[in-house]
Amino acid sequence: MKYFLILFLILTLNVINSDELEYLEPKVHSLNNSNPERVLFVGNSYLYYNDSLHNHLRRMVEEKNPSRKENMGYKSATIGGSILAHHNLTHLLDSQNIGINEPFELVIIQGGSGEVLVKDSRDSFAINAERMIKEIKNKGAEALLYMIHPYVPPHELYDPKMIEKIRYTYLNAGNKNNVIVAPIGLAYMNAYKERPEIKLHKSFDGSHPDLLGTYLSACVLYATIYKKPSSDVDYNYYDAISPEDQKFLQNIADNTVNEFFRR
Repeated sequence: MKYFLILFLILTLNVINSDELEYLEPKVHSLNNSNPERVLFVGNSYLYYNDSLHNHLRRMVEEKNPSRKENMGYKSATIGGSILAHHNLTHLLDSQNIGINEPFELVIIQGGSGEVLVKDSRDSFAINAERMIKEIKNKGAEALLYMIHPYVPPHELYDPKMIEKIRYTYLNAGNKNNVIVAPIGLAYMNAYKERPEIKLHKSFDGSHPDLLGTYLSACVLYATIYKKPSSDVDYNYYDAISPEDQKFLQNIADNTVNEFFRR
């Protein structure tokens, strides 16, 4: 009996230790082109909820660069419930296929939430991220990995340590392929630490972003890509976001980006 108990404990410890993840820091801290005007988003419903993330970021950029508004080409290609492998990136990178005359300068890649959960899916994510990044670079564009946010209750797979899997998955791929990672998920966690009552997720599933979550994501992308504080931006989705929430989310985004990249 004692032998089987010892064997059980050894096997249990091995299972636990097998999913321990290395804590990584970002190697790439900025884009070569810190003022891209033609940007493609590739992902799933995390991007298209709440009037689509690419629209919010575009409006922020246009506000600060009104003279360049006609040159802005922001596109979003999303498939509900998709993982990286589901996207026809070759078709999308030929920008004229989706209504943009000039080639994209930046491509933002967002993977499926379930891709981070276990080793096999993380390995698959790494393989597909490498393939996609290589294709993007071969087209003369830069790639950015969009670090997703974790689940919260009432999601059935809620795990308070999910953010560790997310951070590892995205930074592992980013560092290996020398591309920047936008710390969206970390910003969500920082916001919840300061204001646990804030509503960044849809309450019905604990997975998809609510409007404030999408706005926070846009602020993080703005600060990451353009290396300027999102707190300089007045855009608040046509007054749908209160001044209090706007200021709070902008500060969370800017502080998260500055800490993550040690700017």
